[in-house]
Amino acid sequence: MDTGLTDPGAVRTRSVPHPTRRPGERPVRRLGALLVASLLAGACSGGPTGGPGAGVAHTASSGPPGAAPTVLLGVDVPFLTALVAHNQRTLEIVHLSEGRLVDPELRTLAAAVAATEADELRTARTWLRAAGRPTSGGHDHHGHADAADLARLREAAPADVDRVLRTVLVEHQRAAADLARAHRAVGGSAPVRALADRVARSRTAQAELLAAGAVR
Repeated sequence: MDTGLTDPGAVRTRSVPHPTRRPGERPVRRLGALLVASLLAGACSGGPTGGPGAGVAHTASSGPPGAAPTVLLGVDVPFLTALVAHNQRTLEIVHLSEGRLVDPELRTLAAAVAATEADELRTARTWLRAAGRPTSGGHDHHGHADAADLARLREAAPADVDRVLRTVLVEHQRAAADLARAHRAVGGSAPVRALADRVARSRTAQAELLAAGAVR
């Protein structure tokens, strides 16, 4: 699946001025600042990021000659790491429901979610690897499905699997949409903002479909 983003093969560094706040942006930027501060504190970074390197661009030079460079600013790294963790967890959730779902529309949606997030996972890992950052996000973090949610789905009776999947996945996707909107608001490099925009829109739409199916 084509993500429509700039080739992630090469990453370089440049100075980017702090974005000027426009009227009406304060509440969204405050949410974004809180989320990013949490990530930079280590909640979703796979390691410490609050040292001298936090908040600056990360650089690498892998990729084919002449590839369009992608700039990763400090704020991009925790977002991409959190996205990796989210998508890894989504794929676990979908895997636990495979072959057990009754509603054919839910089966189709679950397959589409898995395909989309596997593609995003490859992109995020490629960019992180090129920047010399960890590419694993294997941990629980606030607002996303946790080990207890996975256990609920794993242990659900056949007649309850559809309902439990909808309950677990709808909150998981809403949390991802919130995270992506926050990153989109606080800035970062253009390609990563574009990815965040797509994540925000797709997770919002998925959550709406999951919620609508639950009340049919």
